[in-house]
Amino acid sequence: MRRLAYFAISILVAILVLTPAFAALIGSGMGVGVLHPLHLNAMRMAMADQVLAETRATREDFDVRAPDGIALRGWKMHPPGPNGVGDNRTGTLAYADFLLRHGYSLVMMDARAHGASGGDIATYGFKERYDTVAITDALYRTEKVRRLYAMGVSMGAAQVLDSAAVESRIAAVVAEDPFASLREVSYDYAGLHFSPMLGKTLFRPATITALHSMAKAGGFDPDAISPERAVTQRAFPVLLICGTSDTIIPCRHAERIYSAATGPKELWVVQGAEHASAKGVEPAEYEARVIRFLGAH
Repeated sequence: MRRLAYFAISILVAILVLTPAFAALIGSGMGVGVLHPLHLNAMRMAMADQVLAETRATREDFDVRAPDGIALRGWKMHPPGPNGVGDNRTGTLAYADFLLRHGYSLVMMDARAHGASGGDIATYGFKERYDTVAITDALYRTEKVRRLYAMGVSMGAAQVLDSAAVESRIAAVVAEDPFASLREVSYDYAGLHFSPMLGKTLFRPATITALHSMAKAGGFDPDAISPERAVTQRAFPVLLICGTSDTIIPCRHAERIYSAATGPKELWVVQGAEHASAKGVEPAEYEARVIRFLGAH
C-alpha cells in the first residue's frame, strides 16, 4: 500500500515538474506560428461578390504602401448613395452588408500578412496601427471623406482600438470581442480556453516563451500591444461588444477596455453569444445599435 502511495505521489510530482517544461516547449513553437496567418480563399471572394450584388454596391481595388514598404491591399465599396466608414476585408462581409444598406461607404483592407497584402509576419497591432494611418492618408487623398469610423472583430477589433489612439481622424470605433492586451489574451490561450488562471500558473511558461518567441521573430514588444491602454491615450467614442459564451476572448477583456476608456463609451454584452457571433445571435439589435452609435458620433 505504501509503495502504491509512493508511486502515485511520484507520478504527481513528475507531472507537476514536467508540465511547465512541456508548456514552455509548446509556447516557443506557438509564438512563432501565430505570426503567420492564412490568406484569401475563393469561397470568401464569392461571398463578397454576393454582397455586392445584393446591395448594388460598387467595388474598386485599393492598394496602399505601409510605412515600412509593405503593400497593403483591399477594396473600397460604395453603396448607391455615398457616405463613409472603415472596416476589414472578407471576414467582415456580414457587417459590410448592413453598413452598405445604410449608405456607408467602406474601406475593407487585408492586414499585413493577411489576404493579398504583403509581409510575412502579423504583429497584432504593433505595426498595423501605423498601417491604418497610411491607409487613412491614401483614403483622404482619393475620396471626400465626411466622417471616418473604424470597425473590427476579434484581432481586428483590437487593432482598430490601437489604431484610433494614433489616428485622430477616426471619429469612433465599434469593437467586437477585442482583447485587452496581447499578454492578457495569451493567458486564455495558454489556459486552453478553459481558464486564464491555468495560463497564469501551471502553464505560465507557455505564455512567457510564446511572447518571447513572438518578440524575437517579429521584432516587436508584445507588451506594447494593449487596446486597454490605447483607450486612455485618446478619448474617442467606442462601442464594445462581447458574448457571454465566448471562451476564445472572454467578456472580461471588453469589460477591462470599457473601464479604462476615457471617451464616450458603450458596452453591449450579448447573452449566449460565442466568439464573433453577436450579430448571428441578435442580428436586428446588432444592426440597430451599430447604426445608432455611428449616427450619434
